[in-house]
Amino acid sequence: METRIFGKTGAKITFITMGGCGLGYVDQSEADKAVKLAMDHGINMIDVAPTYGNAELRLNPTIEKYRNKFFLSEKTLKRKKNGALRQLKRSLEKLGTSYFDLYQFHAVSSMEELKQILGENGAMEAFKEAKETGLIKHIGITAHHDVRVLQKALELSDDIDTVLLPVYVAAYVHPYPVNDFRKILEITCEKNIGVTAIKAISKSRWNGDATYNTWYEPFDNQELVDQAVWYTLSQEGVTTYSLPCDVRLWPLVLDAASRYKKLDEQEQEQIVKMIRENKVKPLFPE
Repeated sequence: METRIFGKTGAKITFITMGGCGLGYVDQSEADKAVKLAMDHGINMIDVAPTYGNAELRLNPTIEKYRNKFFLSEKTLKRKKNGALRQLKRSLEKLGTSYFDLYQFHAVSSMEELKQILGENGAMEAFKEAKETGLIKHIGITAHHDVRVLQKALELSDDIDTVLLPVYVAAYVHPYPVNDFRKILEITCEKNIGVTAIKAISKSRWNGDATYNTWYEPFDNQELVDQAVWYTLSQEGVTTYSLPCDVRLWPLVLDAASRYKKLDEQEQEQIVKMIRENKVKPLFPE
């Protein structure tokens, strides 16, 4: 599988990441099968969070056995220093590791949250302390609702090495300031910030009963998955795309990744046109 340099971290990671969310809602046997599938494809990065069901526990056997094979990325929703430190230590214990390669502020949704994180006794203080003591190697931030929060974070802090955000064709079909990923990718390229993309195969919010564990309705037709994944991975600045929150979708994405070639501008425009015809809608704004 193709590898790319993860911005300032210098890590050489695969352009598909094992998204821990998909492992949090299945039993250990099914989780082990999904992990094996990902490893058989050569994936060398894992992205997980305490809010992903039982994902940390499901990944523990893999981390304890293969820790040196993975760039391990973890997150926290805690915005204050003490809470972030406590959760960091709990996550290290659950996963059976002594450090994280990347620790991220998870799902920062507003400028007020960002101010809290970067302010006095904010979570950034915990992250810096953890970095000094070797509990984490790099600092990242993620945003889902409004990507402008990431732009502000990169303006205010030089300590951020990576960002995670939705980079998906539906956002480009109907771009709004809150979902327009293009400006963020320009900035990350300028500052050598690593980028993890999410939501590549999202079609729209659910309109009716959900048939997958994803909170959005995904494409589950191989041709459409191909186009959506290739589009995301072809965006300048994107380092890696994290597998969706349902392991049943992983084979489709991995199949698409195995046949990937970078799309030129004309090919991307053709995909946007084709996807637009499939009634896609951006996830944000609602």
